[in-house]
Amino acid sequence: MIGRLPLDEQLAALKSVLSRNEVLLEVLHRAAGLGLPGWYVTAGCLFQTVWNVATDRHPTSGIKDYDVFYFDSHDLSWEAEDSVIRAAGEAFAGLGAEVEVRNEARVHLWYEQKFGTACAPHTSTEAAIDSFAATTCCLGVRLEPDGRWRVYAPHGLADVFNLVVRPNPVLAPREVYETKTTRWQKQWPELTVLDWPS
Repeated sequence: MIGRLPLDEQLAALKSVLSRNEVLLEVLHRAAGLGLPGWYVTAGCLFQTVWNVATDRHPTSGIKDYDVFYFDSHDLSWEAEDSVIRAAGEAFAGLGAEVEVRNEARVHLWYEQKFGTACAPHTSTEAAIDSFAATTCCLGVRLEPDGRWRVYAPHGLADVFNLVVRPNPVLAPREVYETKTTRWQKQWPELTVLDWPS
């Protein structure tokens, strides 16, 4: 059981498992070339790759997109973010997968309109990752200039490897958690989904 290994061994296992998703590896390499401040590849493409490998599915099965977060608080205009998105569109062209790039310094400007609850401005990409609806989703990976993998996992990796989805009621509303987990359980019925706290 990987989730019960010492943390250094879990990190080695994570890199080994994620490396089986060739699309993800390409996203990591191309994202590194963009030079975005505080960037991470994050969310579903990471933990769903682990779920796929753990359940003997193809590493890319059921992954709808690849999220790249970055943090630039110097220019919060849509035009600045859009220019990064367009540059990323060129960088990820021909990949055969959807890559979504977002400036997490701007989330508070649109979050309430989309999700019905206010969001205080994030202070970093890590802070944005901390606010995902499930702790299992709170995971980010990037390639450092020397080629090392930087892994951000504030809740550890045990739930990811053990296919446990645990709610993280810090920002996203309950409906977001339940909508996501319902979709995930259809794709990965092996998951153990814990209830939102009452």
